[in-house]
Amino acid sequence: MSQKQPHWRIVHTESEIGWGGQEHRIMAELTGFKKRGHEVFLIAPAHSKIYERAQAADISVVPMRVLRKEMPLSIPQVALWLRKNRVDILNTHSSRDGWICGTAGRLARVPFIIRTRHIDVSYPNSWLSRHAYVTLADHVMTTSKKITGHFEELFRVPADHLSTVPTGIDLNLFKPDGEKAKLIPQENVDIIGMICVVRGWKGHTTFLEAAQLLKQSGFPARFVIVGLNSDHPNIQAQIDNLGLKDYAFGLGHQDDIPAVLRALKVLVIPSTAHEGVPQIGLQAMASKIPVVGSDVGGTPEVIRHGQTGRIFPAKDAAALAAAIKETLAEMETTRRYVEQGFQDAQQKHSLDHMLDTLETLYRRHLPS
Repeated sequence: MSQKQPHWRIVHTESEIGWGGQEHRIMAELTGFKKRGHEVFLIAPAHSKIYERAQAADISVVPMRVLRKEMPLSIPQVALWLRKNRVDILNTHSSRDGWICGTAGRLARVPFIIRTRHIDVSYPNSWLSRHAYVTLADHVMTTSKKITGHFEELFRVPADHLSTVPTGIDLNLFKPDGEKAKLIPQENVDIIGMICVVRGWKGHTTFLEAAQLLKQSGFPARFVIVGLNSDHPNIQAQIDNLGLKDYAFGLGHQDDIPAVLRALKVLVIPSTAHEGVPQIGLQAMASKIPVVGSDVGGTPEVIRHGQTGRIFPAKDAAALAAAIKETLAEMETTRRYVEQGFQDAQQKHSLDHMLDTLETLYRRHLPS
């Protein structure tokens, strides 16, 4: 007899107001489980980007107050809402909503509370932080094995209370065939790119320093930084100071990331800290774009050196420049890496694979 398909009421919470890989992951789970017939909700600040995008995707949204002085009022309000709506699964994602909604979830006796950690950070007060991940959650989910290892070591979270589930990607969107974006004025030139929300630890300085070294060596390519804040004056100032005018470009936000990826000859992930498993790396692998990544966080777990791409020491611009050069010079080897990366993306990192993994986790912890 086939297993009866459950019907769950799933809530995700997010207190950050910006937009990045973490918010992409939350939206992927919400929309994915909605398509599978479950009821899904988002609790977030009404002025946040994810609140706006969830509304546009016809996801039920609930506004949350996240200022510290508002927490005594927010907790009982969220608890009352959770109890009234008979929520089965509560998944918190950032610090403030972890405390507010985790506490509310305990008060409302939500059957299964998950705390997801997307990036690798330090915890100055590990005793207090442990309560956010153990007392206020039944299960901790991370996006990389490295982050999972840190939780086992630092917070002594039992192995059966921990899961590593990298973000799944939509293989219908990210694929080798399709339109290519027009990114720069020059024609018929190789484009090396990084795609991210620009934060200090994303490594754009290393990327531009590597571009400078390659320009000085006469390397015939162009470099682009694509994403939120990449057209910021600070990025342009670095480009100008390094003498990279007409060689490197900060392009700002682009809507069609699959088309942007297909326009690249090499994707670079030069992060210097915190990285989980970068979604853009998986998306590039599914699009058959060669990837060069730093040895930070979970990047080497998917961009495996000598198998699916090339890894260089973080902050080492000379090593990055050499890896980019090697990627284009040794095309037979690069094609082999690209093909293996493509197979990995298809078999291990699809959106359906992620949702199937989560369904298995939910079934294990919820009464049938």
